[in-house]
Amino acid sequence: MIAPSILSADFARLAEEISAVGGEPGKRADWLHVDVMDAHFVPNLTLGLPVVESILKTTDIPIDCHLMIDDPDRWAPGYAEAGAHNVTVHVEAAHDPVNLAKDLRAAGAKAGLAIKPGTNFDDYVEVLKHYDTLLVMSVEPGFGGQKFMAEVLDKARKARQLVDTGHLKLLVEIDGGINAETIEQAAEAGVDCFVAGSAVYNAEDPAQAIEALRATAAPAFAHARA
Repeated sequence: MIAPSILSADFARLAEEISAVGGEPGKRADWLHVDVMDAHFVPNLTLGLPVVESILKTTDIPIDCHLMIDDPDRWAPGYAEAGAHNVTVHVEAAHDPVNLAKDLRAAGAKAGLAIKPGTNFDDYVEVLKHYDTLLVMSVEPGFGGQKFMAEVLDKARKARQLVDTGHLKLLVEIDGGINAETIEQAAEAGVDCFVAGSAVYNAEDPAQAIEALRATAAPAFAHARA
């Protein structure tokens, strides 16, 4: 799955940028990744619920909201109620991640849990039993265009092993520095869904970039599982 990040899109032409990745099969985004930052949990400010509500009216691509915010227990359910397909919160910010997952599901969304590069995956395996998505951050959250941190792939491998053995039932997603070179490494580690910002929106043809990324990831994922 390819989830273009609109953090790298032209916000002055956001509807057009979203349309550019919502076309024909094979070149169409599986999810549209929307980064919500509050300038508190991360040192950057992007957009909030009103913009997400507007995006939901313009596209039928499932919206993948990544909330890099303080107090997600309070604010995250609103994104689910608005119609986001997947709402991801950071375990470092959540007060009660198990209860929050239940609230997100009750509001109609898939529940996602994100972990920063320095966060220990093993500490949250039991919590992840309540989630639908694990978002492995392969950069420090807050800004686009950062260099991929290959060392986080150990977390993806552990998650994939737990999924394959039935201990977890979730989708493994990765976000940060994903491009034509790094997506193969991530796919081999067992990642299902790849957030790609610059690799899609800095390309001359975003739809073609999605097709190329998917074509690189799919055989690497299959080969690693064989």
